[in-house]
Amino acid sequence: MSVIGEYGQLLIILACLFGFLMAWGVGANDVANAMGTSVGSKALTIKQAIFIAMIFEFAGAYLAGGEVTGTIRKGIVDPAVFSDQPELMVFGMMSALLAAGIWLAVASWKGWPVSTTHSIVGAIVGFAAVGIGVEAVKWAKVTSIVMSWVVSPVLSGMLAFFIFRSVYRFILNTDDPFANAKRYVPVYMFLVGFMIAMVTMLKGLKHVGLHVTFLQATGLSFLIGLVVMAIGAAILSRVKVDEKADKNFRFASVEKVFAILMVFTACAMAFAHGSNDVANAIGPLAAVVSTIQHNGEILAKSALPGWILLLGGAGIVVGLATFGYKVMGTIGKKITELTPSRGFAAELAAATTVVIASGTGLPVSTTHTLVGAVLGVGLARGISALNLRVIGNIVSSWIITLPAGAILSILFFFMFKGMFA
Repeated sequence: MSVIGEYGQLLIILACLFGFLMAWGVGANDVANAMGTSVGSKALTIKQAIFIAMIFEFAGAYLAGGEVTGTIRKGIVDPAVFSDQPELMVFGMMSALLAAGIWLAVASWKGWPVSTTHSIVGAIVGFAAVGIGVEAVKWAKVTSIVMSWVVSPVLSGMLAFFIFRSVYRFILNTDDPFANAKRYVPVYMFLVGFMIAMVTMLKGLKHVGLHVTFLQATGLSFLIGLVVMAIGAAILSRVKVDEKADKNFRFASVEKVFAILMVFTACAMAFAHGSNDVANAIGPLAAVVSTIQHNGEILAKSALPGWILLLGGAGIVVGLATFGYKVMGTIGKKITELTPSRGFAAELAAATTVVIASGTGLPVSTTHTLVGAVLGVGLARGISALNLRVIGNIVSSWIITLPAGAILSILFFFMFKGMFA
């Protein structure tokens, strides 16, 4: 107990620094993943993608990031194990943040799209299993998280496949693709607006003290969807057929329509990502702060301070702005050739999957989800449309991430224990 009393403030400062490093890694690696489809399909420039991500990542993290944070904080490790030695929980969560942050910095520098969720979950399981004991880990919860890593790319891949098939059926494979694009694209815009509004109403507004029922949320989200649809339709009305471009590529004018739609789906993807992945950085930080502020008492449930969400959101934005371009180039151009219509299907599917997961409190991997969605779009065009060598490299980097996070975390745990205990 004396460790927390003596070094409490220093431990909080260190945890904040490590939490910021982890959030920076989320921004540099995962956000770049999320925006890579927009950049790869040339719907947005890198500067535009970073600007959109800054606003919507921060909004998602701040408004809807609390639900998954609970899972990262309390779901993986059994708090009862630390009741006699709460400082071990503090050292462990700090080690997990530092380990995952360093691994993400290395991966981002190399341009590897790895999973930040893998990194932090692997790091927490590593320090708990080796530093405390195998019984400290809630293996049932870990199993459900690992299952979600398999389920999420499959689900987003299937969604992307069917969304792209619907685009093909109603727009691309018709006598007048351009006219049909203008007719049906506003419907897709409605879906984007409705989905993001629903998760904000049901999950996010709790953090700012507003509570709405499911029925109220559905009604308001429906209205917001209609507003987004109306704005989209107004912008689309200005898009004209480019006959010269259509001679070179039959769908050139249609892809212009989808490029506008991709601005909407990029916003949705950034919001969905912020709501799910900010937890990777601030969940362990929240656990450290709560334990120290309550003099070593590990609470089953405690309020998530707004400043911690702000710190996580800020770290994500800085990471994206400084290093995000590297991973963005990898994901947007190398798995399969993306056009705005294909990129839209992938982004909407991935955002929907992440929003569902965020609503249920499951920390899914955005990387897995997005790669699954891009694969789904590629498969809709046939297996030859996929670059299988690049996919193999990405999957290999995913496999390395878990042990890398765990080993670093174990080393840092014993280092902090030696320094402070």
